[in-house]
Amino acid sequence: MPAKTHNSITPANRKQIRATIRLARQSLSAEQQFADSKQATDTSLSTILKLNARRVALYLTNDGELDTKPLIEMLWQHNIAVYLPRLHPFSAGNLLFLRYQADSVLEQNSLGIWEPKLDITQMMLTHQLDVVITPLVAFDKHGNRMGMGGGYYDRTLANWQSIGKPLPIGYAHDCQQVDSLPCQHWDVPLPMIITPSAVYQYSDKVIPAS
Repeated sequence: MPAKTHNSITPANRKQIRATIRLARQSLSAEQQFADSKQATDTSLSTILKLNARRVALYLTNDGELDTKPLIEMLWQHNIAVYLPRLHPFSAGNLLFLRYQADSVLEQNSLGIWEPKLDITQMMLTHQLDVVITPLVAFDKHGNRMGMGGGYYDRTLANWQSIGKPLPIGYAHDCQQVDSLPCQHWDVPLPMIITPSAVYQYSDKVIPAS
């Protein structure tokens, strides 16, 4: 399991890191965003195909994040089912995952993020997913991940190793890497992170799709 750093854990440190990295990715030009997305899409698709994954959760890009739209479209072309997160309507702080297709109806949630309209017939339980492409604000050389602070993905992925699925893969711009992150015991490190220029693998454990 990737190591965690625990020095100087303060809300101020986390807030400063988030502000700095968000500004860095928001400052990328449209041309750089396009090039980054293309490179990361090619690498991610290759990785997903090698894993023989058939059910993949992603997210819709927001706030300067690495654009996921090209990857979603490539997965559709390979007949891989795509799922998007939705805030759980009855369990605060948790996510549901719903099938996302070209004609799916989307609506904005309380955080201003687009998500699928609630339809239980399109829902997939987390442990039934093969891969979860995970958003993040920052990551470090040990595979530690910093999100926006809501803890949604830490709760979603808390048991992935004991259950064996889904395999979480971080998705980020190169500028989102830092040397080390202040971590708490509930933070879930990632076994793999894909950026436009590299694939960082922090665990030898590969989870095959069923």
